[in-house]
Amino acid sequence: MAGDNFNPFRMAQEQFDKVADFLDLDEGARGLLRNPMREYHFNIPIRMDDGSVKVFRGFRCQHNDARGPSKGGIRFHPQETIDTVRALSMWMTWKCSVVDIPLGGGKGGVICDPHNLSMREQEQICRGWVRQLVRNVGPLQDVPAPDVMTSAQHMLWMMDEYEAITGAKYPGFITGKPVGMGGSLGRTEATGFGLIFTVREALKQLDIRPQDTIASVQGFGNVSQYAIRLYNQMGGTVICVSCWDQADQKSYAFRRKDGIDLDQLLSITDKFGGIDRQKALDLGYEILEGPQWIEQDVDILLPCALENQINADSVKKISSRVKIIGEGANGPTTPEADRVIEEMGIFNIPDFLANAGGVTCSYFEQVQCNMNYYWTKDEVLGKLDQKMTEAFIAVSELAQRHGIYMRDAAYVISVGRVVEACRARGWI
Repeated sequence: MAGDNFNPFRMAQEQFDKVADFLDLDEGARGLLRNPMREYHFNIPIRMDDGSVKVFRGFRCQHNDARGPSKGGIRFHPQETIDTVRALSMWMTWKCSVVDIPLGGGKGGVICDPHNLSMREQEQICRGWVRQLVRNVGPLQDVPAPDVMTSAQHMLWMMDEYEAITGAKYPGFITGKPVGMGGSLGRTEATGFGLIFTVREALKQLDIRPQDTIASVQGFGNVSQYAIRLYNQMGGTVICVSCWDQADQKSYAFRRKDGIDLDQLLSITDKFGGIDRQKALDLGYEILEGPQWIEQDVDILLPCALENQINADSVKKISSRVKIIGEGANGPTTPEADRVIEEMGIFNIPDFLANAGGVTCSYFEQVQCNMNYYWTKDEVLGKLDQKMTEAFIAVSELAQRHGIYMRDAAYVISVGRVVEACRARGWI
């Protein structure tokens, strides 16, 4: 999805191999964890609005479920690939493990572009996805959630189809549902807020006040929007955001040196996170090429879009002023770029720790659904803050104790927990 020559699954395997060497894992453990335990490929035939039939390709990967049911989102994207889904399912395993929630890693996707589909057509894809997988997913097997270009409405259609087929009510089958239909308060904010909870802890460790920092953000979807809101509330200033322009099929960055106005930008943003360029110009924003978000002279970089955004080429453009990178996206930084970031002395908060707020709150939603008892937003966000802070401290302390990179420390904890569960079950 992020470049013709980039393979996210090879990158995920390379990251795993590095920590497997560090942990001195045997061949059995490596063989089990280097690839998904199960994966499904299938066709979804849809009657389009014009009467024609179009066939969409769908996927689901279940990487490892030793610690609990698989958990992971469903992406709708025209460049979706099975290797992207494989990589994301692996990262979900480590993400659930590093924040110590009793779930494994899964991921799903459909090759489609919601921009060009009516809501009826999107509903048919959602229902068709469930029909293909109904025997292989469920609250005790594999719990889906929203991801890139899917929403609470898509999740509700999927839940409705699952319940129609099974003949029972299973609100815990899927998370990210609308509030009032089994959804959790705080879920919308969770990934972005969770990211900033970890940034806050990094700033504390570096003895930097949030109000003395400025940031540049890639992406302007749900994660980015709520991350900016909480960062602003802490006193920080965002001077640049980038987003994808569907009409031009390229990204643009929007910069205002005295700080962006989040609510103002939201008022000229479409449902896919695209900002109206002409209106932004009228409001005093500079329009830059999308990749220029990474070149800004800031203290904090927050990649909150897709994978492979900080790579061997783009990492060279990072300002020497940058002190923290918080990875709101999945797999935004390649191993080659990691080495440069480490040499630069930048405090990097790895993706499967930094953006684990979403799956943590999804777990909270699942718990509430299974109990049929729902918490207040303050209660949800309080529990989220506690989980994210505890996970950050555990990773940071390990990194300092062994003198290793934060990503490596996060992998040591997460992979170690999964290996322990696999061994306890007698799998390896």
